[in-house]
Amino acid sequence: MRLLGAVLLALVLTAGSAQAAGDPRWEFYTGDKTRYTSPWFAGGHRIMIPFGCTRAPYYDADPRCKKQRGFHHGIDVAMKCGTPLRAGRRGWVVSSEGLGPAYGSKVLRIRNYTQEWDVVIGHARRVLVEPGDRVRAGQRIARAGADAAPDGCHLHFEKRAMSGGLSTAVHPRRLLGLRPRR
Repeated sequence: MRLLGAVLLALVLTAGSAQAAGDPRWEFYTGDKTRYTSPWFAGGHRIMIPFGCTRAPYYDADPRCKKQRGFHHGIDVAMKCGTPLRAGRRGWVVSSEGLGPAYGSKVLRIRNYTQEWDVVIGHARRVLVEPGDRVRAGQRIARAGADAAPDGCHLHFEKRAMSGGLSTAVHPRRLLGLRPRR
């Protein structure tokens, strides 16, 4: 009877830790284990791939990086599929045409005309707004997914100059308002 109890306890603990681990496809290309909060999403989530030079295998070698590493133009935040995404700032939804297939088929591009930036959000499962919509801070705009993402459910956040291309991307951390979860 004790053996059966120990086996059941072990199964329960194993199932709980697997659930807490999240998407089994997640690959983290950073030593940062901090869980971050943001006005853009609820809960605390880890960064999978940070902005800048990365050892993630999805990017071609970039002259800005050592050891033939690639350059990641945004931040990938791991979160379970279906996690709601809210607009962290106000803006207008603009067309995401021309961004390419790497972001998935459900890409969101929000423009802030006053501050002259765009935020590109990739890998969504579902987008709840469309080009021409005005979004306000706190409004639900999408759900996390894994569309075109080989490493599991997450959202990709990129800050660019208004109407700018990939070469105008800058670190989006301040725009996202990332704070360590307490």
